[in-house]
Amino acid sequence: MTDESGRGLSGRRGHAKRNDEVILAAARDVFVHDPGAPIAAVAGRAGVGISALYRRYTGKDDLLRQLCLSGLRRFIREAEAAEAEPDGWAALTGFLERVVDADVHSLTARLAGTFTPTPELLEAVARADELAERLVRRAREGGGLRADVVADDLALILEGCAAIRAADAHRTIQLRRRHLALLIRGLSDREGAPLPGPAPRPGELSRWPAQP
Repeated sequence: MTDESGRGLSGRRGHAKRNDEVILAAARDVFVHDPGAPIAAVAGRAGVGISALYRRYTGKDDLLRQLCLSGLRRFIREAEAAEAEPDGWAALTGFLERVVDADVHSLTARLAGTFTPTPELLEAVARADELAERLVRRAREGGGLRADVVADDLALILEGCAAIRAADAHRTIQLRRRHLALLIRGLSDREGAPLPGPAPRPGELSRWPAQP
């Protein structure tokens, strides 16, 4: 798709877009493993000069904000796509599977709190929270989701899956999917003991400052 890659663009615009993608992919790899890494490590991983990186980003904070915003936008796209699924339980579980496969939460879990968020980023956080709440409510009202699960429990699930890292990417995906399948069974509205509580309080697990 032309809005996701340099394909469809020509000349300088296409080249700049591809360079941005290379830099963001390198930054993601570097900062997910070590949020304290210097920006020079990103340039080295991307194979570009440090000046090329600074032409696009004012500094490390700017790059971190862009990475987290990219992750939040993916979360939002997947949640919005899930709303088209008529079955609330299928919408929620399909959403979780796609977000785990995309490794969205590794970014926010590792990078949130390491820089000052912008109003744009905080708006994306609020939108993501709103969509997660709606997905949970629909799944609960449809009878698929147990009644004592709250939207903030999704953060625990996603962080738990993001923490799983194996020797290679393929094995990591396999193990994350297995772990998620076990957790989804725990979400199901079947007879069983109540979850140990209390549930996460609204905002308790947020890594972002509250909007004024």
